[in-house]
Amino acid sequence: MQVNFVIGGTQKGGTSALDSFLRQHPEICLPESRKELHYFDRDENFDGQPNYKKYHENFRQSATHRIIGEATPIYMYWNPAPYRIWSYNPQMKWVLTLRNPVERAFSAWNMETKRGAEKLTFAEAVEREAERCREALPKQHRIFSYIDRGFYAQQVRRLFNIFGKENCLVLLNEDLRNDHAKTLRSVFAFLHVDLSFVPAEADVFEHDYDDKIDIDLHSRLIDIFHFDIKELERLLERDLSAWYSWK
Repeated sequence: MQVNFVIGGTQKGGTSALDSFLRQHPEICLPESRKELHYFDRDENFDGQPNYKKYHENFRQSATHRIIGEATPIYMYWNPAPYRIWSYNPQMKWVLTLRNPVERAFSAWNMETKRGAEKLTFAEAVEREAERCREALPKQHRIFSYIDRGFYAQQVRRLFNIFGKENCLVLLNEDLRNDHAKTLRSVFAFLHVDLSFVPAEADVFEHDYDDKIDIDLHSRLIDIFHFDIKELERLLERDLSAWYSWK
């Protein structure tokens, strides 16, 4: 057994929605135990020789399955994860769903607030992110990295360099929301499974939040992400101006 693909990012980008659709496909095997396995971002799994048998125990492959995958969004962001994954399977296919980084940060803050892990306002969390994330050095911070996770260009470039651009399918959250049938067919084609399969309709996307981002803070965050988004446009050869031209 070998895992062939990962839905590797980004957190709050639509990975849960994509996972819910893909696990309906009869030719795709996803973990029975839980969505996020977090195997390749846990240092304890790599203290010595990795025990891939432990990893494989999460999958129940049947005769109809043609490909095996899992969805752990932090893999794209977590520095050691791509190299560990390459050591496991150099031909690993990556599916990424990216989201406007300002919206993604606000969504992540909302999630952590509801979980009780975050007590600060969004503005305070943004202001104190660098200070708080230093607590995790030399590693990245798993919770308070609201802004840092949104610098996609370097993360995507690293995956292209390690695995090859042809082994990376980069989607936008709005693709999955607005035209999920066409988007899912592109994923099925990328994974070489039956294109004719149509998953059941499901309402799996987040709804609007009670609060909105302060307009001045929103503008400041767009400025922070502007040049990274421009670099991502070049990498993906895709117009992302809707992410940085918001008024």
